[in-house]
Amino acid sequence: MIRLRFIAPALFTLIISAPLSASDCPRTLEVTKRYLASDERVRLCDAFAGKVLLVVNTASYCGFTQQYDGLEKLYETYRDRGLVVLGFPSNDFMQEPGSEKKVQQFCRLTYSIEFPMFEKTNVSSSRAGPLYNALAEEAGEYPRWNFHKYLLDRSGRVVASFGSRVRPQNAELVDAIESILNIPV
Repeated sequence: MIRLRFIAPALFTLIISAPLSASDCPRTLEVTKRYLASDERVRLCDAFAGKVLLVVNTASYCGFTQQYDGLEKLYETYRDRGLVVLGFPSNDFMQEPGSEKKVQQFCRLTYSIEFPMFEKTNVSSSRAGPLYNALAEEAGEYPRWNFHKYLLDRSGRVVASFGSRVRPQNAELVDAIESILNIPV
């Protein structure tokens, strides 16, 4: 399922403000998360302010796991224009049981993942933490399965939500990303 919160690229110009400043962090990014299999923690606002974000809950043992390849290709294609894919492994759907170290090795060795991956995170409506509660509140839906995608504009607002069946190279998803990236900063 795709939930778009916009109609056309021209509408973006009217509703999207300047990139985030340190003083106006939106609730969607006002969280600190630990990088996958690391002790390093990062406040998402500090690390990704002004970027277009594709936030994805991931799992290594899922029928949609091959989407890692497409997510990495999106990141490679658009990173220089400001897109960052953020991966949040989750075992909420019982398909990410391994340790964070195993998840990290799987992602690097199987899919050569370079986009930022974070600690295992609860994403379902009954268990979600602050990040996924904020994303779901703005999008109007929680992930119902692995590889749900939230697209955030440079101000940290959710502008679209894409269900698990929507592959990373889906035309509507790519068009939405390009529309946001084409808005002058």
